[in-house]
Amino acid sequence: MKNLLIILSIILLIYISYRIFRFATLDNGLENKIANDAVILDVRTEIEFKTGHIKGSINIALGSIRERYVELDTSKTYITCCSHGLRSVKVESLLKERGFKKVYNGGGWSELKEIVDLVSQKKDFNFQN
Repeated sequence: MKNLLIILSIILLIYISYRIFRFATLDNGLENKIANDAVILDVRTEIEFKTGHIKGSINIALGSIRERYVELDTSKTYITCCSHGLRSVKVESLLKERGFKKVYNGGGWSELKEIVDLVSQKKDFNFQN
């Protein structure tokens, strides 16, 4: 029982640390980057992408990014996303190693979608007024 409590405490600590890290770094400026036409790069598999994705996003799976990164424009801003944020961190790092300067991890696609939707709503509101 004591070991289970220790394991659960460690998991909770990791989760809280991730949320604090995300709040402090990942979310910082994503809304502004999206509003300025950053490209959403979804690095999940094609099957995962078909189950749901952010409208207008590009799908290049982590497994094929090493070959397909040449399809991307190094001058554009990219926000990577996947199911939970782990693969998108890897792709962010890989693209930066290959000369991309403006690549940011957006974490999980469903959380990033909320930010994209919020930006879209603000644009629609500003356009109507």
